[in-house]
Amino acid sequence: MVNRCAWEAVALVTVVLWFLSTRVGTLALCGGLCISGRFPYVSRFADMPPERREAALRRWNTTRWLFPLKITFTVIKIICHFVFYSTVSEKSKNPCWTAIGYSVPTVEEQRKEPTRATPSPTSSRRPLDNGVVETSQLDDNALLRSLVEKGLAVKTGAAHHTVQCDAVVVGSGCGGGVAAAVLASAGYKVVVVEKGDYFAAEDYSSLEGPSMERLYEKGGVFGTSNVTTILFTGATVGGGSAVNWSACIRTPAEIMKEWSREHGLQVFARPAYVQAMDAVCDRIKVTNGCEEEGFQNNVLRRGCEALAMRVEAVPRNSPEGHFCGSCNFGCPTGDKRGTDTTWLVDAVERGAVILTGCKAERFILEKNAGGKKGRSKKCVGLVATCTSNGITKKLRIEAKVSISACGALMTPPLLRNSGLKNRHIGRNLHLHPVSMAWGYFPESKQEPQLTGKCYQGGIITSMHRVTERTIIETPALGPGAFAAMVPWESGRDMKERMRRYARTAHTFALVRDRGAGSVDGEGRVSFSPSRGDTDELREGLRRALRILVAAGATEVGTHRSDGLRLRCKGIRDEDLEVFLDEVTIEKGPIYCVSFSKI
Repeated sequence: MVNRCAWEAVALVTVVLWFLSTRVGTLALCGGLCISGRFPYVSRFADMPPERREAALRRWNTTRWLFPLKITFTVIKIICHFVFYSTVSEKSKNPCWTAIGYSVPTVEEQRKEPTRATPSPTSSRRPLDNGVVETSQLDDNALLRSLVEKGLAVKTGAAHHTVQCDAVVVGSGCGGGVAAAVLASAGYKVVVVEKGDYFAAEDYSSLEGPSMERLYEKGGVFGTSNVTTILFTGATVGGGSAVNWSACIRTPAEIMKEWSREHGLQVFARPAYVQAMDAVCDRIKVTNGCEEEGFQNNVLRRGCEALAMRVEAVPRNSPEGHFCGSCNFGCPTGDKRGTDTTWLVDAVERGAVILTGCKAERFILEKNAGGKKGRSKKCVGLVATCTSNGITKKLRIEAKVSISACGALMTPPLLRNSGLKNRHIGRNLHLHPVSMAWGYFPESKQEPQLTGKCYQGGIITSMHRVTERTIIETPALGPGAFAAMVPWESGRDMKERMRRYARTAHTFALVRDRGAGSVDGEGRVSFSPSRGDTDELREGLRRALRILVAAGATEVGTHRSDGLRLRCKGIRDEDLEVFLDEVTIEKGPIYCVSFSKI
């Protein structure tokens, strides 16, 4: 919790747990449920019968009058379930996986191109090794030697070391990788600063717990201040492109017109922007279909076709035969083409240097004596820190050009730490909120069969457009994420839900949000969808449920805290409509996938 949650949430849960360790505190938080017929008549939470403890948790989960208890329940439920189902032994096993029908896919199972050789752990060099300096593995002297060997001008000092270059780029994701490659190809000496570590295809394990911990911001459990929205954002070399779901959806023409017309951004009305998208798609080798779809996308396609609704193939930065269902943990086959295997490779081949495990602290702003009116300061570089064996080293990177490409969540804190005061910094945050529906499809001999399991096959290969602002796609959910997100009603019910994990398909409605949130500090985000966004999410969720029912699900439901669900056997149209009328967003969690898209 300390590593993943805001300090207020940690403090709140700590206080509640302390209260529950006392009789008086348990009485205050659980009421009559802790009363017994034997002395001392009031039980501590741990001494209450299991059914009463469950009743207390259900009360907290649905309470409207004591929101702190609902937050406490939500935090504990997410953390405990995620850890329980994603933790592995030294042999990379979890004792629950057999019971829920899960196994970690092998590279061979996730590749459909037999001519491609499997990456070998003993391969001599990774794609970026010529340009990467992994600072967390180097002591002070080794770090200096590595910087010099990479062709950088370095000055040593007692307080810090000074590195000189033409351009410094903060972040190695979709924006930073392209910027580094373009600048390096023009002959400039480029330094990329990345706080995450570098992993190549042979380093990826497809293990949910360890992968989330080392590849995602806050270990993959990054919640907003009110704990109603969970964000997934990459924190490794390649950024979001290393862990995204391969979807490469171009900016729609109507959106480009809107941006140019309503916001005065004329670049989006010019051919140059389309040419830039073409160049990106060409470099990451975007394909427009797939040879074989996995279980969840087959469900989406079958449901849409049964309802005579259009379903589209999703362009991906991977081959058409790519069947990998764990690209969200880093693509183990090496076939997904993120910036770590494309643009950054181009940059390194032209002399760029990537500093991993190196955190940007602030830009260096100096008085701009000859600057234009209103530009009193100029940026001359960056101060960054790196830690090895508990020892922190400070680097002053001096550059003619400094680029912040660490995303909408990390750029605002960096700018504020640099002393910038513009009131718009961190404002107007848009996240494309998502709400999920699920459907259970037991194994069946009925034709045509829906074979496979929810974690197998390409993550997003099909898409249905509800409106211009709402689409329906399928997610990647490992056992830990699945358990953290589905509603909890009781221990027995939770075990039953997890027993059905492998054959539970999820679809989600994604909305282009009109409302906006804010980045209030590092790791601190405020966000709530607007009323219009909520209405569109609800309509998208209703459509997703219709699709699941039409695809043949025996039971469907949402992630609402009260466990809203419907058994579909023998259901009449009017029963379905009554159920859909009950679907709301207010009681359910919202997820935001903070991956960059073209």
